[in-house]
Amino acid sequence: MKIVSTEGFILSTTKYGESSKILNILTKDYGLIGVISKGCMSNKSNLRTVSERFLYATFNINYKEGKLSTLISADVINYFQYIRSDIKLIGYMTYLTELVDNVYKQNNDSEIYKIFISTVLKIEQKLDPLVLTNILETKCLNYLGVGLNLDCCVNCGSKSIVAISHKQGGFLCKNCYDNSGFTNKNALKTIRLYYYVDIGKISKLDISDDTKIEIDNFLDHYYKDYTGLYIKSKEFLNNLKKY
Repeated sequence: MKIVSTEGFILSTTKYGESSKILNILTKDYGLIGVISKGCMSNKSNLRTVSERFLYATFNINYKEGKLSTLISADVINYFQYIRSDIKLIGYMTYLTELVDNVYKQNNDSEIYKIFISTVLKIEQKLDPLVLTNILETKCLNYLGVGLNLDCCVNCGSKSIVAISHKQGGFLCKNCYDNSGFTNKNALKTIRLYYYVDIGKISKLDISDDTKIEIDNFLDHYYKDYTGLYIKSKEFLNNLKKY
Protein backbone atom coordinates (compact mmCIF):
# COMPACT_ATOMS: atom_id res chain seq x y z
CA MET A 1 0.00 0.00 0.00
CA LYS A 2 1.26 3.48 -0.86
CA ILE A 3 -0.03 7.00 -0.41
CA VAL A 4 -0.97 8.65 -3.74
CA SER A 5 -2.83 11.72 -4.97
CA THR A 6 -5.00 11.36 -8.04
CA GLU A 7 -7.70 13.35 -9.79
CA GLY A 8 -10.99 11.54 -9.96
CA PHE A 9 -14.79 11.53 -9.95
CA ILE A 10 -17.05 9.60 -7.58
CA LEU A 11 -19.43 7.64 -9.81
CA SER A 12 -21.36 5.98 -6.99
CA THR A 13 -21.23 5.12 -3.29
CA THR A 14 -22.28 2.13 -1.20
CA LYS A 15 -22.86 2.10 2.54
CA TYR A 16 -20.29 0.00 4.39
CA GLY A 17 -20.91 -0.92 8.01
CA GLU A 18 -22.57 1.60 10.31
CA SER A 19 -20.76 4.79 9.33
CA SER A 20 -18.51 4.18 6.32
CA LYS A 21 -18.90 4.12 2.55
CA ILE A 22 -17.19 2.46 -0.37
CA LEU A 23 -16.61 5.00 -3.12
CA ASN A 24 -16.54 3.91 -6.75
CA ILE A 25 -14.08 6.43 -8.20
CA LEU A 26 -13.01 6.84 -11.81
CA THR A 27 -9.50 8.24 -11.59
CA LYS A 28 -7.17 9.86 -14.07
CA ASP A 29 -4.16 7.75 -13.10
CA TYR A 30 -5.44 4.43 -11.76
CA GLY A 31 -8.68 3.83 -13.64
CA LEU A 32 -11.77 2.65 -11.81
CA ILE A 33 -11.03 1.92 -8.15
CA GLY A 34 -12.89 1.14 -4.94
CA VAL A 35 -12.01 3.33 -1.97
CA ILE A 36 -13.31 3.01 1.58
CA SER A 37 -14.13 6.27 3.33
CA LYS A 38 -14.05 5.28 6.99
CA GLY A 39 -16.52 6.94 9.33
CA CYS A 40 -17.60 9.43 6.66
CA MET A 41 -21.29 9.20 7.57
CA SER A 42 -20.62 10.69 10.99
CA ASN A 43 -21.55 14.37 11.28
CA LYS A 44 -18.14 15.08 12.78
CA SER A 45 -16.15 13.37 10.02
CA ASN A 46 -13.82 15.48 7.85
CA LEU A 47 -14.58 13.06 5.02
CA ARG A 48 -18.36 13.56 5.08
CA THR A 49 -18.59 16.25 2.37
CA VAL A 50 -16.01 14.63 0.10
CA SER A 51 -17.60 11.18 0.07
CA GLU A 52 -20.67 11.95 -2.02
CA ARG A 53 -21.37 10.85 -5.59
CA PHE A 54 -20.82 13.39 -8.37
CA LEU A 55 -17.79 14.86 -6.61
CA TYR A 56 -14.79 15.83 -8.76
CA ALA A 57 -11.64 16.14 -6.67
CA THR A 58 -8.02 15.31 -6.08
CA PHE A 59 -8.16 12.28 -3.80
CA ASN A 60 -5.37 11.47 -1.36
CA ILE A 61 -5.54 7.75 -0.68
CA ASN A 62 -3.72 4.76 0.66
CA TYR A 63 -3.69 2.96 -2.65
CA LYS A 64 -3.71 -0.82 -2.91
CA GLU A 65 -3.69 -2.08 -6.49
CA GLY A 66 -6.48 -4.51 -7.26
CA LYS A 67 -7.92 -4.19 -3.76
CA LEU A 68 -9.89 -1.74 -1.68
CA SER A 69 -7.96 1.46 -1.05
CA THR A 70 -8.54 3.91 1.81
CA LEU A 71 -9.43 7.61 1.57
CA ILE A 72 -7.24 9.99 3.57
CA SER A 73 -8.56 13.34 2.33
CA ALA A 74 -9.76 15.09 -0.82
CA ASP A 75 -9.34 18.53 -2.36
CA VAL A 76 -12.53 19.47 -4.20
CA ILE A 77 -12.22 20.62 -7.81
CA ASN A 78 -15.95 20.90 -8.55
CA TYR A 79 -19.11 20.14 -6.56
CA PHE A 80 -21.31 20.62 -9.66
CA GLN A 81 -23.69 22.89 -7.79
CA TYR A 82 -25.56 23.91 -10.96
CA ILE A 83 -26.24 20.29 -11.91
CA ARG A 84 -27.25 19.35 -8.36
CA SER A 85 -29.84 22.16 -8.33
CA ASP A 86 -31.91 20.72 -11.20
CA ILE A 87 -33.65 17.31 -11.16
CA LYS A 88 -33.37 17.01 -14.93
CA LEU A 89 -29.62 17.63 -14.86
CA ILE A 90 -29.26 15.14 -12.01
CA GLY A 91 -30.98 12.65 -14.31
CA TYR A 92 -28.41 13.32 -17.02
CA MET A 93 -25.53 13.06 -14.55
CA THR A 94 -26.87 9.79 -13.13
CA TYR A 95 -27.13 8.29 -16.60
CA LEU A 96 -23.67 9.49 -17.66
CA THR A 97 -22.01 8.07 -14.55
CA GLU A 98 -23.71 4.70 -15.04
CA LEU A 99 -22.80 4.71 -18.73
CA VAL A 100 -19.12 5.49 -18.20
CA ASP A 101 -18.94 2.93 -15.37
CA ASN A 102 -20.22 0.23 -17.76
CA VAL A 103 -18.03 1.36 -20.66
CA TYR A 104 -14.87 1.48 -18.56
CA LYS A 105 -15.47 -2.03 -17.25
CA GLN A 106 -15.44 -3.25 -20.86
CA ASN A 107 -12.54 -1.12 -22.07
CA ASN A 108 -10.24 0.58 -19.55
CA ASP A 109 -8.86 3.14 -21.99
CA SER A 110 -7.68 6.28 -20.17
CA GLU A 111 -9.34 8.46 -22.82
CA ILE A 112 -12.74 7.51 -21.37
CA TYR A 113 -11.93 9.49 -18.24
CA LYS A 114 -10.98 12.56 -20.25
CA ILE A 115 -14.13 12.66 -22.38
CA PHE A 116 -16.36 11.99 -19.38
CA ILE A 117 -14.90 14.79 -17.26
CA SER A 118 -15.03 17.17 -20.23
CA THR A 119 -18.72 16.33 -20.72
CA VAL A 120 -19.89 16.91 -17.15
CA LEU A 121 -17.86 20.13 -16.87
CA LYS A 122 -19.56 21.49 -19.99
CA ILE A 123 -22.99 20.62 -18.58
CA GLU A 124 -22.02 22.46 -15.39
CA GLN A 125 -21.16 25.43 -17.64
CA LYS A 126 -24.81 25.38 -18.76
CA LEU A 127 -24.32 23.96 -22.26
CA ASP A 128 -27.04 21.68 -23.68
CA PRO A 129 -27.06 18.42 -21.66
CA LEU A 130 -28.81 16.39 -24.38
CA VAL A 131 -26.26 17.31 -27.04
CA LEU A 132 -23.33 16.68 -24.69
CA THR A 133 -24.79 13.33 -23.63
CA ASN A 134 -25.21 12.29 -27.27
CA ILE A 135 -21.64 13.36 -28.05
CA LEU A 136 -20.34 11.18 -25.22
CA GLU A 137 -22.57 8.29 -26.30
CA THR A 138 -21.27 8.54 -29.88
CA LYS A 139 -17.66 8.47 -28.72
CA CYS A 140 -18.24 5.60 -26.28
CA LEU A 141 -19.45 3.26 -29.03
CA ASN A 142 -15.87 2.66 -30.17
CA TYR A 143 -14.84 1.56 -26.68
CA LEU A 144 -17.75 -0.88 -26.69
CA GLY A 145 -16.61 -2.39 -29.98
CA VAL A 146 -19.62 -1.19 -31.98
CA GLY A 147 -18.38 2.14 -33.32
CA LEU A 148 -20.21 3.81 -36.19
CA ASN A 149 -18.65 4.29 -39.63
CA LEU A 150 -19.08 8.03 -40.16
CA ASP A 151 -16.54 8.67 -42.92
CA CYS A 152 -18.06 6.91 -45.94
CA CYS A 153 -20.67 4.36 -46.97
CA VAL A 154 -20.31 1.36 -44.69
CA ASN A 155 -20.96 -0.98 -47.64
CA CYS A 156 -19.17 0.41 -50.68
CA GLY A 157 -16.99 3.25 -49.42
CA SER A 158 -18.78 5.98 -51.39
CA LYS A 159 -18.53 9.53 -50.04
CA SER A 160 -21.97 10.47 -51.42
CA ILE A 161 -23.86 9.92 -48.18
CA VAL A 162 -27.66 10.09 -47.98
CA ALA A 163 -28.46 8.26 -44.73
CA ILE A 164 -27.22 6.56 -41.60
CA SER A 165 -28.35 3.04 -40.76
CA HIS A 166 -28.54 1.64 -37.24
CA LYS A 167 -28.84 -1.85 -38.75
CA GLN A 168 -25.57 -1.55 -40.67
CA GLY A 169 -23.72 0.68 -38.25
CA GLY A 170 -22.94 3.79 -40.24
CA PHE A 171 -23.38 5.99 -43.28
CA LEU A 172 -24.99 4.74 -46.47
CA CYS A 173 -24.96 6.08 -50.01
CA LYS A 174 -28.00 6.23 -52.30
CA ASN A 175 -27.30 2.82 -53.83
CA CYS A 176 -26.95 1.10 -50.45
CA TYR A 177 -29.73 2.84 -48.53
CA ASP A 178 -31.84 0.26 -46.66
CA ASN A 179 -34.65 2.46 -45.27
CA SER A 180 -33.34 2.27 -41.68
CA GLY A 181 -31.99 5.17 -39.64
CA PHE A 182 -32.46 8.73 -40.88
CA THR A 183 -31.74 10.90 -43.92
CA ASN A 184 -31.84 14.40 -42.40
CA LYS A 185 -28.81 16.14 -43.93
CA ASN A 186 -28.18 18.38 -40.93
CA ALA A 187 -28.40 15.42 -38.58
CA LEU A 188 -25.97 13.40 -40.73
CA LYS A 189 -23.45 16.22 -40.62
CA THR A 190 -24.00 16.80 -36.92
CA ILE A 191 -23.57 13.21 -35.75
CA ARG A 192 -20.24 13.09 -37.55
CA LEU A 193 -19.23 16.27 -35.73
CA TYR A 194 -20.26 14.61 -32.45
CA TYR A 195 -17.77 11.84 -33.11
CA TYR A 196 -14.81 14.06 -33.98
CA VAL A 197 -15.30 17.13 -31.78
CA ASP A 198 -12.99 17.79 -28.83
CA ILE A 199 -15.51 18.21 -26.01
CA GLY A 200 -13.14 20.31 -23.96
CA LYS A 201 -12.99 22.94 -26.70
CA ILE A 202 -16.75 23.38 -27.10
CA SER A 203 -17.88 26.90 -26.16
CA LYS A 204 -21.24 27.06 -27.92
CA LEU A 205 -23.89 24.63 -29.14
CA ASP A 206 -26.38 25.79 -31.74
CA ILE A 207 -28.30 22.74 -32.98
CA SER A 208 -31.95 22.65 -34.00
CA ASP A 209 -34.43 20.67 -31.91
CA ASP A 210 -35.30 18.46 -34.90
CA THR A 211 -31.66 17.50 -35.39
CA LYS A 212 -31.14 16.83 -31.69
CA ILE A 213 -34.21 14.60 -31.47
CA GLU A 214 -33.27 12.70 -34.65
CA ILE A 215 -29.80 11.89 -33.34
CA ASP A 216 -30.97 11.09 -29.81
CA ASN A 217 -33.57 8.62 -31.09
CA PHE A 218 -31.02 7.00 -33.39
CA LEU A 219 -28.48 6.54 -30.60
CA ASP A 220 -31.14 5.24 -28.22
CA HIS A 221 -32.09 2.48 -30.69
CA TYR A 222 -28.49 1.72 -31.55
CA TYR A 223 -27.47 1.31 -27.90
CA LYS A 224 -30.43 -0.97 -27.22
CA ASP A 225 -29.73 -3.16 -30.25
CA TYR A 226 -25.93 -3.44 -30.24
CA THR A 227 -24.19 -2.53 -26.97
CA GLY A 228 -25.67 -5.13 -24.64
CA LEU A 229 -25.83 -2.50 -21.89
CA TYR A 230 -28.75 -2.19 -19.52
CA ILE A 231 -28.58 1.14 -17.71
CA LYS A 232 -31.32 1.57 -15.12
CA SER A 233 -31.32 5.36 -15.18
CA LYS A 234 -31.90 5.53 -18.96
CA GLU A 235 -35.66 5.06 -18.69
CA PHE A 236 -35.89 7.73 -16.01
CA LEU A 237 -33.85 10.11 -18.18
CA ASN A 238 -36.04 9.42 -21.21
CA ASN A 239 -39.10 10.32 -19.16
CA LEU A 240 -37.45 13.56 -18.02
CA LYS A 241 -36.72 14.52 -21.65
CA LYS A 242 -40.46 14.76 -22.29
CA TYR A 243 -40.78 17.79 -20.02
